[in-house]
Amino acid sequence: MDRAAIVHQNFLRRLAANDLPEGPAPDPTIAPETLMEVFRSQTISRQLDRTSRVMQSQGKGFYTIGSSGHEGMAAVAQALRPTDMAFLHYRDAAFQIQRAAQVPGQSPVWDMMLSFRAASADPISGGRHKVLGSRSLNIPPQTSTIASHLPKAVGAAYSVGLAKRCPPEHQCLPDDSIIMCSFGDASSNHSTAQGAINTACWTSFQSVPIPLLFVCEDNGIGISVPTPRGWIAANYANRPGLKYFSCDGLDMAQTLRVSQAAADYVRRTRKPAFLHISTVRLYGHAGSDVEMTYRDKSAIEASEANDPLLHSARILRDANISTPEQSLEIYHEIDKLCARISDEVMQQETLTDASGVMARIIPPARKCTPTNGPAPEARAKVFGNDIKQMSDPQPLNRLISWTLSDLMLEHGEIVVAGEDVGRKGGVYGITQKLQNRFGPDRVIDTLLDEQSILGLAIGMAHNGFIPIPEIQFLAYLHNAEDQLRGEAATLSFFSDGQFTNPMVLRIAGLGYQKGFGGHFHNDNSLAVLRDIPGLIIACPSNGADAAMMLRECVRLAREEQRVVVFVEPIALYPMRDLHQDGDAGWLTTYPAPDRRIPIGEIGVNGKGTDLAIVSYANGYYLSTKAQKNLQESGINVRVIDMRWLAPLPVKAILEATKDCTNVLIVDECRTTGSQSEALMAHFTEAGRTRVSRIAAEDSFIATGPAYAATLPSTESIIAAATALVAS
Repeated sequence: MDRAAIVHQNFLRRLAANDLPEGPAPDPTIAPETLMEVFRSQTISRQLDRTSRVMQSQGKGFYTIGSSGHEGMAAVAQALRPTDMAFLHYRDAAFQIQRAAQVPGQSPVWDMMLSFRAASADPISGGRHKVLGSRSLNIPPQTSTIASHLPKAVGAAYSVGLAKRCPPEHQCLPDDSIIMCSFGDASSNHSTAQGAINTACWTSFQSVPIPLLFVCEDNGIGISVPTPRGWIAANYANRPGLKYFSCDGLDMAQTLRVSQAAADYVRRTRKPAFLHISTVRLYGHAGSDVEMTYRDKSAIEASEANDPLLHSARILRDANISTPEQSLEIYHEIDKLCARISDEVMQQETLTDASGVMARIIPPARKCTPTNGPAPEARAKVFGNDIKQMSDPQPLNRLISWTLSDLMLEHGEIVVAGEDVGRKGGVYGITQKLQNRFGPDRVIDTLLDEQSILGLAIGMAHNGFIPIPEIQFLAYLHNAEDQLRGEAATLSFFSDGQFTNPMVLRIAGLGYQKGFGGHFHNDNSLAVLRDIPGLIIACPSNGADAAMMLRECVRLAREEQRVVVFVEPIALYPMRDLHQDGDAGWLTTYPAPDRRIPIGEIGVNGKGTDLAIVSYANGYYLSTKAQKNLQESGINVRVIDMRWLAPLPVKAILEATKDCTNVLIVDECRTTGSQSEALMAHFTEAGRTRVSRIAAEDSFIATGPAYAATLPSTESIIAAATALVAS
């Protein structure tokens, strides 16, 4: 007999014998109907766990990490409002069920079984995953097991106060709401959790509103590794800026009372709190887990003897609300309900083809109030003397800065955030003057933690803002890349397009900085971004393109709810000259605020048919330098700026090169994993044979005189082009 069956039989036997665990006297201040409702939610959660295992055994269900032992979370839900956004731990079915009882018209048993089935009709994921979540219940879906949802919970909490001061068009959270996020004791050790909690404390310590309730469900074990006794309390009870509460999650009355106190504290003070709930884990980690291989039988049986449903039945008995026999009747009634519904659900269709699975990788467009661009009077006030310089050619960095100001004038929901973006204006001065122009509410200096910067953006986007977070250097992204891959990019996919987190992430990156920084300030690999489904990557090479592409990126985020990465080539920020000192060949004038470069539109310089050079960013700059030399040597060249690196503008590139005899791809990223690999494949599939590439070496970048030794150069481009044409 497996442990689920043993727990079930124990429950039947002990209620029949009125053999219930001891505990404190019932709280007379809690209404009997409330306790009864919580017990029903707990029982539904338990029976759903049992049913999911039956469905899996019949090949009709596909995920059995259950909530048994954590049913006390139903009481936490009762203590909150349905308008309080909840980012849930994967063991929190009881929370979602109890919240459904607070909102009319819900069918949690049916809905959650559709998720077990991975049915196309699953109302949250459309059959893409077994997730907890519901649009109508304000529960964004989570698949995380490592607390990677905590940073965005911090961001969502921050957004509540910000929206009160600067209401965005698509605000969805009430001004008096709080945010709740839950996680396990083992997950609390993850760097993502530590960073998020630290960020909440750091923010609260400065008296900035952060109405967030952290809920740690402590069952004492992370898969097979025990959590040291007392560790959670020792770690979190005395954090600055964080109020600590604790309760016995086996006691639904105590959990409700303490949860209510914690929620009231957060709602009243707008400060974060940490609710530490002691639970047990029943059935092991998941359906496939054989707990006896790593845990003593006596410890397993001790947990089973502390089944929270037994404790709840005892509370109902002692409060004269329900006898054990009546509680057992409820248990059997819900068992039959789950069995009946599962029979129907197991007949439901599942996704069967790639188009169905991929349908929500790209989120749906949304209606936005039309704008006529920034008003001339507002521009004059914000830009001052800068307006007089806009007709003069300028470098890339200045045009990006002006574009950000124009966009923030046009769209009040844009918020810039990152380390040093405020008074300092960022490492390279791109955001200089923004905080003076728009205030600290919209230009936020964050602490040094890339995970928290991205989490802030994701959370704010949940509440209608259009965040433009900044990561100082491309190499710094790797500390936080899962916030894009595992959280931001997957939200529409796992919510069937019902939840979105649009943003434009600015990253300074790529190589060619003379004598500065080495690898950590000259990272030349975008591979970690390019394979994220649905992610858009824009990479301009000059100021005018940057301005028009950044406007398109904001439009994509605002109207199409996309997650966009805007990669800014650091070495081209100040670039002025092209062929010789003082020629100002790389400066451009500022395009009118209504001009954009649509996604997928490439740039073409020249009409030569002997050779097409395909590149981007620094490579495009170097290729344009080489173009003059090649033309003088008798090779007619056109140079193509890809501009958009994901999705690759393949059709446009093939069309622009179709009448060219030869194609040379110049890629400043490393040979392995670079854009050039994909382009070579696309050209080959299109039947093009005279195609070659030059890319950076598979190496990190050095500091000092060898800063460009591993990268393409004007000379190497000329040599490769000449050899290709002559071959």
